[in-house]
Amino acid sequence: MSTPPSGPGSATQAPGRGPVGSGPPRSRTARQQDAPITATGLAAKVVLLGLTAGIALWAAFPLVDGRKWAGLALLAATTAGLFYLYLTRRHIPAKYLVPGTLFLIAFQIFPVLYTATTSFTNFGDGHRGTKDDAIVAIQTSSVTQVPGSAEYALSIATKGDPASGPLVFLVSDPTTGTVSAGDANGLRQLDAADVTVAPGGKVTAADGYTVLNFGQASARSKEITDLVVPTAGGALRSSGLSRAYEGKAVRAYEAGCDCVRDTETGKTWTADGDAGAFVAADGERLAQGWRVNVGLSNFTRVLTDRNISGPFLGTLVWNFAFAIGSTGGTFLLGMLVALALHSPRMRGTNLYRVLLILPYAMPSFAMLLVWRDMFNTDFGLINNLFGVGVDWFGQDWTARFAVILVQLWLGYPYMFLVATGALQAIPQELTEATSVDGASPWQSFRAVTLPLLLVALSPLLISSFAYNFNNFNAIYLTTEGAPFPADNPTNGATDLLITYTYRLAFGGQGAQFGFAASISLFIFAIVAVVSAVSFRRTRKQEEVYS
Repeated sequence: MSTPPSGPGSATQAPGRGPVGSGPPRSRTARQQDAPITATGLAAKVVLLGLTAGIALWAAFPLVDGRKWAGLALLAATTAGLFYLYLTRRHIPAKYLVPGTLFLIAFQIFPVLYTATTSFTNFGDGHRGTKDDAIVAIQTSSVTQVPGSAEYALSIATKGDPASGPLVFLVSDPTTGTVSAGDANGLRQLDAADVTVAPGGKVTAADGYTVLNFGQASARSKEITDLVVPTAGGALRSSGLSRAYEGKAVRAYEAGCDCVRDTETGKTWTADGDAGAFVAADGERLAQGWRVNVGLSNFTRVLTDRNISGPFLGTLVWNFAFAIGSTGGTFLLGMLVALALHSPRMRGTNLYRVLLILPYAMPSFAMLLVWRDMFNTDFGLINNLFGVGVDWFGQDWTARFAVILVQLWLGYPYMFLVATGALQAIPQELTEATSVDGASPWQSFRAVTLPLLLVALSPLLISSFAYNFNNFNAIYLTTEGAPFPADNPTNGATDLLITYTYRLAFGGQGAQFGFAASISLFIFAIVAVVSAVSFRRTRKQEEVYS
C-alpha cells in the first residue's frame, strides 16, 4: 500500500482552501461566481427578466408614439444594463443595490422632481394640455346646429360599465349606411359585420361596446350633452338620446392673428403666451387654456397675495403647533405609562400592556370617524356623558383641542411600546449608582433615564413629527378642516398645510395643481430643515452619552 506524498511539493488539500502551494485562497465573491445556479434560481431569473422585458416593451410604445427619443434611449439603456447585470456572474454587490436604487428613483426621486417641475407651471383646470388641444376644445365646444346640418340615428354606448364607462356615440349615415363610433378623439368607421342595425338606422349591438338602454342613457344625460365628437366638417353633438347632428363651430382659430374669433359676434380673443390663455381686449379669458411655465409666480403668490399669505401663515403656525403637540403629547403620555409599568412593584403588567395597545391595534381611519361622532354637539358621547352642550367643531380652539386629543389617544400606544423597549435597554446599574450617590428618583430620572431615552428615541420622534406635520387623515376624517371663516371657505381653523393643499388641488373652485405643488415644496423644505437640525442635535447627544 502506498502513502500519499507529504513533502514540500505535495498537494495536500486544506479545509476551505485550494491545494497547498497553488496560490492564495479564492475570495468569497469568486466562489459565489463559480457556484452553480439551482433550478429554482434559474426559473426566478427567467421570470423576472421576462417581466422586465415585458414592462420595457409596454413602456416603449407610448414613447415611440410621442416621439420621445431621449426617453426611449434611456429605457433601452436601462433594460440592456439590467440584462447584462443579471445574465453575468460578475458585479455581485450591484445585483443587490440596483433594484433598491431603481425603486428609490421611481418612488422617491421622480415624484419629487415631477412635483418641483409642476410647481413652475400653471397646470390645472383649463390648463392641462397644449395650445393645439386648447384650440380644438374651444372650437368643438362652440359647435351649434345650423340649417342643413347632417343628422344621424344615434345610439349611446360605453366601453365597460354602463354607469361609469367612457361614452361612445354609435351613428349610422342615412345615405351610405356606414356605422361609426365617435368619442372626444374623433370618428372611427366600424366593420359592417361587427354591428347590428335596426330598420330605422339605429345601432342595437356592436362588438366591443355596450349599448345603453333608455334608462341607462337618461342617467348620464348631462355627459351625453357635453360630449363633442370632432369630425372633418365640424363636430358631432347629440340632439336628445336618439339623434345626432354635425354642426359648425361658431368660434374658429385664425393663425394670422394668433387669435380665436367668434363668427357671430365678431369678438376676438388673442393668445397670451405668458398666461397660457386666449384673452379679449376687455380682459375676458376663454375657459380653455394651455400649460405654460410661469416661473416663480406660484411661490410669490403664496407670500404676496393677501388672500393667501394671511391664511397660509396662520395655517403654518397651527401646523407646527399640531405636529409638536401631537408628537410631544403622545411621547410624554407613552413614556409615563411605560415608566409606571417598568416599576418592579407593578403587578399585572402584561394585562395592562395588552389593554394599553388596543388603540394602536385598531384601524386609525375607523377610529377617527368614531371620534368625530363622539364629539357631535347633539348626540355625541362626550357631551352626553358630561352633560354639556359644547359645539366642539364649531369653534376654532375647541376644534383644535379635539383633534389633538384624538391624536393623543391614537398615538400614545406607539410611544408606549418604543419607550418600554428603550427602558429595558438601559442598564439598571446606572440608576442604582445614582441612588447610592444619594440622588432622588426624580434626579435619577432627569440625569440618567431621560437623556438615554432621548438618545434612543430621537430618530423616532423626528419621524413622528414629520408624519404628524403631514397627517392628512387626522384632520380630513375628523373635522375636514372646519370651522371655516365666513370670508374664506377654502382655509379652515384646523386645516394643516397638506389639507389646504388638497383643497386647492381638488376643491370645488377648480384644480390648481401647479399652485398646490409649490405649497408642497414649502412643506418639503420645512420638514427637511427641521429634520436636519434635529438629527444634528441628536448626533451631539449621542457623542455626549456614548
